[in-house]
Amino acid sequence: MASMKDIKLRIKSVQSTMQITKAMELVASSKLRRAKERVELSRPYFNTLYRTLYDIAASNTEFMSPYTTPHEVKKTCYIVIAGDRGLAGGYNSNIFKALAADAEGRDWCVLPIGKKAVEWFGHHGAELVTDAFGLVADISVSDCFTIARMVCEGFLKDEFQDIRVCYTQFVSMLTQTASVLEALPFDAPRPEHGHAARNLILYEPNSEAVFDAIIPEYLAGLVWGAVCESVASELGARRTAMDSATKNAGEMIDHLNLYYNRARQAAITQEITEIVAGAGGGN
Repeated sequence: MASMKDIKLRIKSVQSTMQITKAMELVASSKLRRAKERVELSRPYFNTLYRTLYDIAASNTEFMSPYTTPHEVKKTCYIVIAGDRGLAGGYNSNIFKALAADAEGRDWCVLPIGKKAVEWFGHHGAELVTDAFGLVADISVSDCFTIARMVCEGFLKDEFQDIRVCYTQFVSMLTQTASVLEALPFDAPRPEHGHAARNLILYEPNSEAVFDAIIPEYLAGLVWGAVCESVASELGARRTAMDSATKNAGEMIDHLNLYYNRARQAAITQEITEIVAGAGGGN
């Protein structure tokens, strides 16, 4: 059994760690409410753009766009959103596992968002579109438009024929799901000849031009929504992980106090035994 001094030092060390994990849990909880509001505010924008694109593509049997035309997929571009820090349970590792499962057997490149994503793909030698977005906490709507224009340009140049977004979907404070979302080419059902929906909207100069102009906006909205979902998921995962760590530290302190009391009792018993033995020897 360790000495009383060693146990006491261990208790102080665990107490210091518990204070840190408790503080991180409180910080994550305070930020999570605002992150949830951002998620709820970002969803209507994306849904409106998606419905507009869907209506344009689905209401015209002769509609053609480079963003909807099926391509032979030679290379896939992944936009991967991870965190800037660790201590969030399996948040970062789960998104990398989801990517590995989806990219198996594919030729792919990646546009990482977040410090952990940039470090992970750099360490594994992946082909990067750019590593300019190294901090997910600093990503703005303007950055999302820059990303959208960058990947749309590569898509039109046929540098890659498939664009997917890897992010963590925020389901609840206790549940976050790593997901891979197909972004481009845009998949919308075409009406059969003779059954085209009546189009009550007049597009200038034409529906194809409007559709092609909205696609980068749609992709930017998709990326921004995925960033909001991922940030909220990271905070939720960190809050859960730190809460669990705090509880584990409390249990460890209880066990260490028990060991300390046992060691103290054994030391007292030893001293009494020595005193009694010494007194008996003197007689």
